[in-house]
Parts: sequence; structure tokens; C-alpha cells
Amino acid sequence: MKEITVVGAGLAGSECAWQLASRGIPVRLVEMRPQRMTPAHHTGDFAELVCSNSLRSDELTNAVGLLKEEMRRLNSLILHSADCCRVAAGGALAVDRTAFSRMITESLEKHPLVTVVREEVTEIPSGITVIASGPLSSDAIAERIAELCPDSDLHFYDAVAPIVTLESVDMENAYFASRYDKGSADYVNCPMSREEYDAFVKALVSAEEAEVHGFDDSGVFEGCMPVEVMARRGPDTLRYGPLKPVGLRNPRTGREDYAVVQLRMDNLDGTLYNMVGFQTHLKWGEQKRVFSMIPALRDADFVRYGVMHRNTYLNSPGLLDRYYRLKADPRIRFAGQMTGVEGYVESAASGLLVGIETAAELLSLPPVDFPQETAIGALGLYISQGSIGEFQPMNINFGIIRALDYRVKGKRNKNAEISRRSLAILDELKHSKEVLSLEDNH
Repeated sequence: MKEITVVGAGLAGSECAWQLASRGIPVRLVEMRPQRMTPAHHTGDFAELVCSNSLRSDELTNAVGLLKEEMRRLNSLILHSADCCRVAAGGALAVDRTAFSRMITESLEKHPLVTVVREEVTEIPSGITVIASGPLSSDAIAERIAELCPDSDLHFYDAVAPIVTLESVDMENAYFASRYDKGSADYVNCPMSREEYDAFVKALVSAEEAEVHGFDDSGVFEGCMPVEVMARRGPDTLRYGPLKPVGLRNPRTGREDYAVVQLRMDNLDGTLYNMVGFQTHLKWGEQKRVFSMIPALRDADFVRYGVMHRNTYLNSPGLLDRYYRLKADPRIRFAGQMTGVEGYVESAASGLLVGIETAAELLSLPPVDFPQETAIGALGLYISQGSIGEFQPMNINFGIIRALDYRVKGKRNKNAEISRRSLAILDELKHSKEVLSLEDNH
């Protein structure tokens, strides 16, 4: 059987390669790191998480929780690795990013049907090719993509939050808790008084930013809005966003604080914590100066500062079909964030779908055609059909999953019922679609 080329070993490319190889399809997985790095990556490992270490909610009343459970049932390498490398994060699935990436890299490197090639791709390979080079694609491959997709000149910018050592956090001014006591007390909460908060916001909005070519606040994806951009929207914006104190009670006072900065565990040893919602593109010296105004972080040791980098995505509804194939040249498929799916889990899910449907095609089996009742199918239909108005990157949400045809009282109850239906449909597909019964076990 002919070898399939997957360009890029991020979340989408790694998942796609795994799904193909697990069904007996030889894969040539090409990754340019570490020979050529990007502004946001730090290692040559596959599926490196360059922003948060959280894969968000793990609950079935949340759409991303449903998407993760669908992927688990479809033998996802990304979800298996995440579950093995999870760190405490209340109701969320967060991982030790180093262990997570290493496990995925080792799983693919040792698979007998995966050939790993460490080089930069400058031309679209011949034969069936999955382009999963991500929003940080090198200039050379980005130019080739632009030639294939005249409407791909769309972009937004993404930001990465700083990481501090736990031992440097002043716990006399912080406490462990989870919002609304949901799950275990996994977050370090750093309270601020009104005076401290006002001074912090004043310093934040006037802090000096690093130069990012072509940066425009209006081009930032809402889900990764830099903290300084949020602060410019009004003095209370952060208190209703990442610094909201709602659901947290300070054990020392018994009261809700004026504002609270949360830190989330970033490694399995529990020695590193990232600043939740503090994506930023301030200069590093300014990050140290301003973020040290948070009382619990006055002497914090910042082991990694926030950075800003460009993310590009395709005008997918005009370019791709529900299998993420290029309509103008179906031998070429895309996967990952550049297709307009936004988020770690969504990117991996697109690679999973591409891998499964490509395997079905090569094995002369019927496609799965994941329906809109499933989260995986809803994403594929969203990027191929779009919505009214200009196409924008989209996280998975219940709004793009087909609604129930009967009433259920209460939002959480309704979401739970949608998830129950989706998983029942997926289980039926696993029984009826031969390509879904072919995967190997981890």
C-alpha cells in the first residue's frame, strides 16, 4: 500500500498519523523541529503544547468534554496520552506538557508503520498528503498553501501565558481552592484588594508591548485574548474574565475577594504553575514588573514568559469538504487549527477524522460520515459549510451540534442529553462502520 505523507507532527498531525497507522496504512510523518524551530515551540517533541496545558472541561455537560469522550472511544492517541499525563485541575483535563509530548513522540516513533522524517517541507509532496503544519507553518510551506488556496490570506494572533514556580509563590497571600468547591482544591488563588487591582490594571494597560509584525487587537481570537488587550476594554473587564472572584471564598476572611488571579498546575511534579488567562505579548521585563504587582507573585520566579505569535487559518467553507479534503485537489487534505477549528482538542479531533476517513478511502471501505449529532461530525460540517457571515475559527460548542427534537428542562440537563445521544450514535457507528473496527489498541 502506498505511503501517506503527513506534514507536521503537532496535535492534528500526530493524531492523523496514529489513526492511519493503526489501520495498516504506512505513514511518512514529516516534522521540521528541532532542525527549524518556531517562535513558540521549545522542543522537538511532537504535539508540544505552546499555550495553556489545559484541554479544558472533562464533563459531558460541556461540548469539549463530549468531544474528548468521543475521541477516547475512537482510540485517540492524544486523549490516551493526556489521560496518562494528567495533573490535578478540578473538573478540567490538564497535563504535564513535557511528559505528554514525550509519550506521543515515543508512541509514533516506535510504531512500525510510521516513518519519522525531521526536515522542513518546502513543496507539497506527491501522492495523498495531509497538511497539518499548523498556524506556525514555515514561510516556504505557507507560500505553497497560499498558491493552493487563494483565499487563505486570513490570520489572527495567539498568545501564551507565563509559568512560575510554586515555591516562589507567597502562600501567605494565596490559597488552594477550586471554584465553587468543584472537584479538589487544585488551583492556587492569588487575591487582590480593590486598591491592588486598580493599580495593577493601570500598570497593565500602559505597559510596553513587544513588537509583533502586523499585530492588531481586532485580529486576536477571543479565546486567547492577551490580558492587556482585555484590560483596555474597561477597568472591570478582567474582574468578569480571568480574575473573577465568583465561586471562591478566601479561607482567611471567609469572604469573596475583589479579584483573584488563578494559577494552574503545569507539570506532574506540581512544581510549575501557569497563570490562567494571562496570555500576553508584553515585553518580558514588563511582564516581570507588572505581574509582580500581584501580592502573591511579588517574588515569583518566572520560568517562562508569555509570547505572541501569528496564527493563520483557511477560508475553509470555500476550500474544503467534510473530510477536510481540498475541493480543487482532493489528494491534498488539511488538518488542525489552520482549518478553522480552534483549540487543542478540536485540532486533534480534525486529525482523527482525516485519518479515519482517509483510511476508509484507501481500504475501499465506505466513509464514516460522522453526523452533525456528534461533536466530531459537527466540527467537520462547520468548517466545510461555514455559517452566515464571515467564517471565523470555532471552538466546539453545542450550538453547532444538531439540536434535540424534543424539550429537556434545564441547560445542563439538555447538554447532558445531547451528549448521551451523541455517544449512542457513535457507539452504533463503531458497530456498523468497518473502518472503525480496524484500529489497534495502545
